[in-house]
Amino acid sequence: MSNDIEHAKRALRAELRERRQLLSDAQRDAAASAIADRLDELVAAHGALSISCFLSTTTEPGTREFVARAVQRGIRVLLPVTRADGLLDWAVADDSAEVSEGLFGLPEPTGEVLGPIAVNDVDLMIIPAAAVDETGMRLGWGRGYFDKTIGSMEKCPPVYAVIYDSEVLESLPREVHDQPVTGVVTPTRTLTLSPSRR
Repeated sequence: MSNDIEHAKRALRAELRERRQLLSDAQRDAAASAIADRLDELVAAHGALSISCFLSTTTEPGTREFVARAVQRGIRVLLPVTRADGLLDWAVADDSAEVSEGLFGLPEPTGEVLGPIAVNDVDLMIIPAAAVDETGMRLGWGRGYFDKTIGSMEKCPPVYAVIYDSEVLESLPREVHDQPVTGVVTPTRTLTLSPSRR
């Protein structure tokens, strides 16, 4: 059973990755700008003064414009730093555009590294995803970093995944360790999907 679910997830991830790679630079830029506006609204709606976000890769919906804006407005932004043990450390974003290459070639901040529990103090989490279904179930990229982080938090704040509009799906294959998100932010809308996550 579990192998069937894992196989279904792998196939879906491959399809979603391929779709993202077909987007033009102009489509990516327009999406990043729209997402930055939506994320600004989300932060304001939650009155969040401290958030976690991520530095988008070239194929992910862009978050870097939003991170830069948030830092300029004085919001404390924690960015993930991957560890070999499957946990995430965190670094506070600053106005430097300096980025290093972390595990798996992911872009990561270069600032002072804080431990995994640093994220417990944020008011809002903004995380990557491959897709999210209508119940708030999230499909990640298969490494489990964010499922572990969210699952281990005593008092988890609202969690929103950043995806493209076509990645809000009717349902997703799920396993026991998969964690739902509160909602999604896409270039055209912000949806609250899982009231239990509020």
